[in-house]
Amino acid sequence: MKQIDTPQSEAQAIEAVASALAERTPLRITGGGTRAGLGRPVAAARGLSAAKLSGITLYEPAEMVIGAKAGTPLAEIEATLAEKGQRLPFEPMDHRAILGSTGTPTIGAVAAGNISGPRRVMAGAARDALIGVRYVNGRAEAIKNGGRVMKNVTGLDLVKFQAGAYGTLGFLTEVTFRVVPRAEQEAVLVIEGLDDARAIAAMSTALTSPYEMTGTAHLPADVAGGAARTLFRLEGFADSVSYRTRALRHMLAGFGKAETLASDVGSKAFADLRDAKPLAAEGGAIWRLSVKPSLAAQTVAQIRAQRAARVFYDWGGGLIWLATGIESEAGAGVIRAAAKAAKGYATLQRAPEEVRVTVPPFEPEAPALAALTKRIKTAADPAGIFNPGLMFAGV
Repeated sequence: MKQIDTPQSEAQAIEAVASALAERTPLRITGGGTRAGLGRPVAAARGLSAAKLSGITLYEPAEMVIGAKAGTPLAEIEATLAEKGQRLPFEPMDHRAILGSTGTPTIGAVAAGNISGPRRVMAGAARDALIGVRYVNGRAEAIKNGGRVMKNVTGLDLVKFQAGAYGTLGFLTEVTFRVVPRAEQEAVLVIEGLDDARAIAAMSTALTSPYEMTGTAHLPADVAGGAARTLFRLEGFADSVSYRTRALRHMLAGFGKAETLASDVGSKAFADLRDAKPLAAEGGAIWRLSVKPSLAAQTVAQIRAQRAARVFYDWGGGLIWLATGIESEAGAGVIRAAAKAAKGYATLQRAPEEVRVTVPPFEPEAPALAALTKRIKTAADPAGIFNPGLMFAGV
């Protein structure tokens, strides 16, 4: 890439976009650079980075809302919130482990990628907590949408368009999130030795109980490095966690004996799951499948009948992380057919660039939806200069 612009203000970002627009020069949009390996390779001779757009612009602990420039390190946001006993509700993943990348995760990239973790099963995704954005559109105009509370969004909800657009609809300069109190206590239970189907049944039992799981995951024996492990996380006030832990252990007795992990061991287990570390050292491709939980074990069995794969399950089975080889287009046909049969879809999270050129990393869209995506892209970015082709060829 010949040139990377790093504006330090929204005005400078507008100038950079206006210059690229005048020259009809595509831009590779980045934050801290930790997720540069996601999506299709972008053919752009020029980059636009939010790395120097940094700093918290709004924090009202009593209102439980925080705003920051897009390049603000995620670690700075989390540290600031921790000082007031608060946190982001959706537990954003750090992709550096599976992508082998460096750099610093930024709050703008979390919003742009709709990046969430194990707590999503209870708290929702990043987009559900994102309540305001500022960005530069494809006409080099500054756009502000949303506000400090959810009800401030009127007219078109452009906040939700930006969440998960991966920088294809504009260059984010500032984002605002609602936050939640940090839990006073955390407890993680583990049951060993369950097969995939039985583990998913146990997780479903826990998730449909009144005991408020904030994480449920299953690691088969080959990934756990010993006996298979099924994990259940509870968080909240100490007395509540203590009561719910006892009640959950009793409820799950039919699946096996549930042991409580040491607090540091349990916390690390879910941090590793959040970042997909159980598969990080695997060679080849890594896929992320979102499926109907009751069909998850069947989905994996269907894939394994046709190719070698190692997996673990999150979100009670609704999320499958899968590692496989890169041969035969990284198994795209097999994996996507199985995901579709389970009422879901598959996203290629890691693969060499030459694979991501030929295998669509994001689930191919049906013609009607693809046409709508194209119209939205054209409306927001008429010249197609923002991350062209990153999510879908020709968009």
